[in-house]
Amino acid sequence: MVNKIKAALIIIGDEILSGRTHDANLNYIALWLGDLGIVLDEVRVIPDDGVRIQNAVNECRPSFDYVFTTGGIGPTHDDITAKNVAKAFDVPFLLNEEAKQLLEDNMGKGNLTEARLRMAMIPEGASLIKNPVSAAPGFQIGNVFVMAGIPIVMQSMLLDIEDRISGGAKIITKTIHVFEGESYFADILSEVEEHFENLTIGSYPFYKAGSYGATFVLRSVILTEVDDALVMLGEKIINRGSEFFAGEAVL
Repeated sequence: MVNKIKAALIIIGDEILSGRTHDANLNYIALWLGDLGIVLDEVRVIPDDGVRIQNAVNECRPSFDYVFTTGGIGPTHDDITAKNVAKAFDVPFLLNEEAKQLLEDNMGKGNLTEARLRMAMIPEGASLIKNPVSAAPGFQIGNVFVMAGIPIVMQSMLLDIEDRISGGAKIITKTIHVFEGESYFADILSEVEEHFENLTIGSYPFYKAGSYGATFVLRSVILTEVDDALVMLGEKIINRGSEFFAGEAVL
């Protein structure tokens, strides 16, 4: 069995749960981690609630190699992520001089209001995550990376994080599709997946342009497993009297 590097993502914000704001970070982070050979294994969406933030961080950080949070590190009263991460780690929540200087350099000392200064409050012992977009930093403490919720800012922070984490083997993915219901293939999908130690197969039904069917996505960190599984699955589909096609359905 190949050892997998696993991560969790905690999305924080009342605006996400209410539907007022559409989360655009999950997909980006999942693909970014996948390219690094890290599996995004769990995602939680929680409100701006201090106890919930503390609990989520403390439940995830011993269970995953890396934990990422997005949201709640801005200048307003409801931006409570940073101080509650400090509470989760049981460390003081202090004005960070390096963060303060970054904000002063970007905004000008005379423009550093009390509200903006909140963005320089960082848990003691944390290292800053650079923010080349608006200067207000995120931070890393232990295996937890605390980032902004604004997508362009979050994405810029990932550039600084990339050198701090170690990935595993990159996940190889190959896809086929059929124009029949996925339930017709349920048993053979199970047979193929069980035959290979590291393989997973996802089955995703679709309905496009008046046609329905299912997409089968084969994933493993071992290329030969994916290739051999694809051959096996293809043969079983053909033996059922059906056809399959490479890639996603384009209609």
